Amino acid sequence: MLTTEENALLCRVEGDAPMGQMMRRHWLPVCMSEEVPESDGKPVRAKLLGEELVVFRDSDGRVGVLDEHCPHRGPSLVYGRNEEGGLRCLYHGWKFDIDGTVLEMPSEPQASELAKRIRHKAYAAHEGGGYVWAYMGPAAEMPHFQMPAWAPSPDTRISIVKMHAAANWAQTLEGGIDSAHSSNLHASDIQAARVDGGTKATASIWARPTTDKAPRFQAQATPYGFRYAAIRRPIQNAATQDYVRITEFIAPFTALIPPNNVYNVALMNVPLDDFNTMYYFMAWSDKGPGIDQEAWRKFCGAQPGIDLDRDYRKLRHFGNDYQQDRNAMKLGNFTGIHGIPNQDMAMWESMAPIVDRSRDRLGASDLAIVEFRRLMVDAVKKFSDGGKAIGTDPSCPPHVSLAAFEGMVPKGTDWRTLGSAQEKAAA
Repeated sequence: MLTTEENALLCRVEGDAPMGQMMRRHWLPVCMSEEVPESDGKPVRAKLLGEELVVFRDSDGRVGVLDEHCPHRGPSLVYGRNEEGGLRCLYHGWKFDIDGTVLEMPSEPQASELAKRIRHKAYAAHEGGGYVWAYMGPAAEMPHFQMPAWAPSPDTRISIVKMHAAANWAQTLEGGIDSAHSSNLHASDIQAARVDGGTKATASIWARPTTDKAPRFQAQATPYGFRYAAIRRPIQNAATQDYVRITEFIAPFTALIPPNNVYNVALMNVPLDDFNTMYYFMAWSDKGPGIDQEAWRKFCGAQPGIDLDRDYRKLRHFGNDYQQDRNAMKLGNFTGIHGIPNQDMAMWESMAPIVDRSRDRLGASDLAIVEFRRLMVDAVKKFSDGGKAIGTDPSCPPHVSLAAFEGMVPKGTDWRTLGSAQEKAAA
């Protein structure tokens, strides 16, 4: 458990909060690239670490990330005209390029020097792996942009689920790296079965070769976060083999989840502010067909216009009990809630916007949770004392070299040798 002070250090990200300031030393996902598909198209509202932003693609196809509010009198630039190399505020016509330079001030006298004295807040932007990324920290500390782990090559097929979570980033991230809960909460979607090798994915379920709901856990520290193994007893050949699932945590909020036979899985839990998170769930493949975008969103119960509104807020939510179907539960469905992410959301959001970790009663299955809390609280304390942000040291390997793992292995195998860059290259 954490003290109240440690919990605040872990969770708070707005303004001068140390955790938010540490996150600003990383490239952060602002939105999906598909949300700004065309030059001079509709601007998009976004939020990160408590800051309200606007994202747009200019006439040359470059992406800009600006403060949402015009510096003149504060109206939203989301409603602005995106044309001829810049974003124009509707109120008085002030126009800004992707760097925040004032291009025009039609409401000011022709001889005015005001435009030369004003620069609108803008953040460096980059595209990769299906996302628009922004760097929000000091320019002198801006790291080189690197492709995310789920985009190891230009030909990687990436499908993305995006959903708003009405809960703090840390409790949603803890849910993502918690391997123990999958055997219970997701039991109707991740089903025990006599399958060879490892998890087999169909359009409706993941078939997993174990009934073991109490895995053994071991963790390993890394320069970028940590990795851990959940070791389970398999249904077949239990005397000679273990079923191993290895999760990678990449600070500050990314996890590589053990894959199945069709696609790899990753997630990000990105803090919008202290009390809200944007959840991104990626299925990707660079070895086979993977799963297409709509099939992935349908499997997850996260299709815009069907399961989500235009702001990626769920139609299944706390106010309607996530449309839980009690009759389906009587017929065998474990939760009565459709879609793995929706099942997770029901747990995360029902805890409270920020869970009180001083009241936690943790068990052996919470090893990854304890490791995450210890790691991030220690990291933010070191950062506050003048140290480097976790995950930004040159000793960190490229994210595209990292890999989760799942499969059957002979008993006695050192799990630390699995899911490495060498294992990924050989897959």
